[in-house]
Amino acid sequence: MCLIVFAWQAHPAYPLVLAANRDEYLDRPSLPLAYWNDRPDVLGGRDVEKGGSWLATHVDGRWAAVTNYRDGATASLRADLSRGHLVMNYVASVEQARRYARQITRPLAEYPGCNLLVGDDESLFFVSNRFQGEHRAGAESVAAGVHGLSNDSLDTPWPKVQRTKRKLQQLIDDSDEPSEDALFGLLADRTPAQDSELPSTGVPIEWERVLSPPFIVSGSYGTRASTVVLMHEDGAVTMHERRFGSGGVELGRRSVTFKRADSRR
Repeated sequence: MCLIVFAWQAHPAYPLVLAANRDEYLDRPSLPLAYWNDRPDVLGGRDVEKGGSWLATHVDGRWAAVTNYRDGATASLRADLSRGHLVMNYVASVEQARRYARQITRPLAEYPGCNLLVGDDESLFFVSNRFQGEHRAGAESVAAGVHGLSNDSLDTPWPKVQRTKRKLQQLIDDSDEPSEDALFGLLADRTPAQDSELPSTGVPIEWERVLSPPFIVSGSYGTRASTVVLMHEDGAVTMHERRFGSGGVELGRRSVTFKRADSRR
């Protein structure tokens, strides 16, 4: 994932409303939203190359998502490590968010730069192996409210993070029922940021421009999937996915709803 905006315990009927874009090279094979063949209790997209996932849920309502941290130096200390395994390992485990987030903090140092969100029906945690500003090493409990995460720390005021957070906040404020189309609409924004607003992350200015919109279209790289997750207070969980190819052309859609099992042990 390269953009995640979410309302956590900020809507009276939906403890989680999440909208996210996965940006990736177009030739990297992946599987669409589905229950996994080897883990039928896990729902999400899947990276074929390494076997992990960018965003997935367990049928008990636990979920996780990961973004890269863009700092111009993302080489891993170990070539066998994939950031997508951080998501996979959580949703395929029996751990609750708090325990997993604390356990992964030290091992995370060996991975390329990344941010991880892990949640369950009671709590949500942010963990990163890069730290700036108010964010420090360790598992950080995420406060109720509307948040955004791209390729820097949680709620870093990048233009696309601020823009999509504002739109999500308006949706939460104005609607009793979050609109699937409106959530996908905020993810579909292809408007680039002004040069004066661009962050400096160690990549050339040309790439900063390309990567600045919420939805990215650029040659061999771009937004491959947009995902909306709605978790209702009654236990219903719906995941919607729209997939894209070259030029940002839509390739398909899929929606799955399940009733959350009791995750408390």
